[in-house]
Amino acid sequence: MHVWSIYLAFMPAYSSHSRRDFVKKASLLTGLGCIASTHSLIGADLFGVSDEDFWQEIRRAYTESATLINLNNGGVSPHPKVVQEVVERYTQFANEAPGYYMWRVMGRLRTAIRRQLADMAGVSTEEIAIQRNATEALEVIIKGLDLESGDEVLTTDQDYPSILNTLSMRERRHGIKVNKISVPVPCEDFGEMVESFRLAITPKTKLIVVCHIINLSGQIMPIKEICEMAHENGIEVLVDGAHSFANMDFKISDLGCDYFGTSLHKWLSAPFGTGMLYIKKEKIGKIWPMYGYPEGEKDKITKFEHLGTRSFPIELGIGEAIRFHLGIGTQKKWERLLYLKKYWTDRVKDVPEVEFYTSLDPTYACGICNFGLKNWNAGELGRALTNQHQLYNTVTGHPDIKGVRISPHVYTSLDDLDHLVRTIKNLAEDGPPK
Repeated sequence: MHVWSIYLAFMPAYSSHSRRDFVKKASLLTGLGCIASTHSLIGADLFGVSDEDFWQEIRRAYTESATLINLNNGGVSPHPKVVQEVVERYTQFANEAPGYYMWRVMGRLRTAIRRQLADMAGVSTEEIAIQRNATEALEVIIKGLDLESGDEVLTTDQDYPSILNTLSMRERRHGIKVNKISVPVPCEDFGEMVESFRLAITPKTKLIVVCHIINLSGQIMPIKEICEMAHENGIEVLVDGAHSFANMDFKISDLGCDYFGTSLHKWLSAPFGTGMLYIKKEKIGKIWPMYGYPEGEKDKITKFEHLGTRSFPIELGIGEAIRFHLGIGTQKKWERLLYLKKYWTDRVKDVPEVEFYTSLDPTYACGICNFGLKNWNAGELGRALTNQHQLYNTVTGHPDIKGVRISPHVYTSLDDLDHLVRTIKNLAEDGPPK
């Protein structure tokens, strides 16, 4: 049998990502045949952010823990059962003859994944490279730009620690200078933020590194306006989109940035260790990859994917995650995450001890929310939520954001958030441990 016949008989087809296919598949997985068939006939678009029957279907498409409520999806999200199963099948297939099936069959199929990612991003396939996470994607640019001693990079003091460490390393190694501006907590004036960047620019500024959504708090940054201002001053922009891609409804092409890196194992619910790098086509040739490449690929995006043997089954699983995501719809997903945030914050915002480090206005922040309790140390609060009440969270230790980050996902139920609300009120009333 020809290798492609084996493949087609073994693997699912990737030619369609209709919402009808998605909900039919969800119904098979969950056993909610009656509800799912109704949804598949009418279409998911008619079911709103508060239709708990529909979102219960989504919840059952995941294999979440029955004993721990995961409210740290901003760190890494679980992937749905369909994604888990596809990766497992690809892995079984590859193990029959790894060198042959991975390099000669699966290697070719990565082109389809790159195309699907490019379609989501609104850019060319020739501008997209598959990476392992946002850190790797962003470091490709930071390490690959020809910055010389005295050149300056502008960022914020709330950028992701790994990226700040990479910039610091280039300071120590190559003599560049990194300047950081502060971001108000919360920031509810985009014009002021753009002006802060503008005022921090010097004649030696070559690059701005900025988060689309700040991981600490869910703060949205005015990326398009920052890019326009930077380009007027001859400066390039690298955007950390770890928390915006497959979360906010946008196209990278609309942002106007030069470079963009993201993780796919967060809001896309793709396999762990998957990410994406975007480089504007005319700038590919000037960036040095972290690994060697054939000279003929100098101007090709594929030069950023020469990292030796890695898990092709994991990379190909991205395709099923995209199908699942598009079955819900980016805008509906965004609205649901904002709805979940409003649901729990509305119920605790009048508790005197509660402090928010995140804007509750959806114009300025996503579904992530960082909060604290007066008289509570953030670390103690985070441990109490996780260890005593099974509410897994993230503690942030930034000088301006010493709180607990709550990041639900589409599978998070209102019952989960009711438990969070009760716990916050009880901890506020009881106070920290003596």
